[in-house]
Amino acid sequence: MYCLCYNSITIVKGGEIVEKRLERAMFAGGCFWCMVQPFDKQPGIESVVSGYAGGTVENPTYEQVKTGTTGHYEVVHITYVPELFPFEKLLSLYWPQIDPTDPDGQFHDRGPQYRTAIFYENEEQRALAERSREALEKSGKFKKPIVTSILPMATFYPAEEEHQQFYKKNPMAYKEDREKSGRDEFIYKHWGK
Repeated sequence: MYCLCYNSITIVKGGEIVEKRLERAMFAGGCFWCMVQPFDKQPGIESVVSGYAGGTVENPTYEQVKTGTTGHYEVVHITYVPELFPFEKLLSLYWPQIDPTDPDGQFHDRGPQYRTAIFYENEEQRALAERSREALEKSGKFKKPIVTSILPMATFYPAEEEHQQFYKKNPMAYKEDREKSGRDEFIYKHWGK
C-alpha cells in the first residue's frame, strides 16, 4: 500500500524557509509506461509513480493486474505543488494523452485494466474534472461520447521497480511500444503536435 506521508515540502531559498503545499492526483490512461513521460519533469510536479488502483486485490502484481481480473486500473500517481502546477493544468495535459471515447482500453492495450479514469482527492478536483470532461464533450473534437470515468481516490499500489520511469530505463522498448500502440498517431490526429 502506498501512503502520501507529507502534505508539504520545506525549501530553504536564500536563507528563507519556504513551505509548499503538496496535493496528489491519479490518472488512468492505458499503459502506465506511456503516461509518466508527459507529466515527468514539469515544474511543480514532485513525483510521478506508476501503479495500480481501484481493484479488489491487496498489493497486486503486474502479472495479476494484466489479466484484467483484479479490477485495478494501471495509473500514474502524481504529487504536485498546486500553486506551481494547478490541477486544471494536470487535466489539460491528461486529456491529449488518451482516447477518452474508448470504454475497453487504450489503443492496442485492451481490457479493463487499461480503461481511462480521473481519480479525485477532494470536491474541488471532482468539480474541475467534471467541468473539463464536459468541456471536452461539448468541444466537438470527438464524434463518440466521452467515457472517461471520474472516481474518488482509491488505494494506490506502486508498480514493481522495473515499471517505474520505464521511458528512461528502456528508451528503445518504450519508443517501439508507443509506435506499435497507435497512441502517437491518435494524439497527432486529434490534438496536433
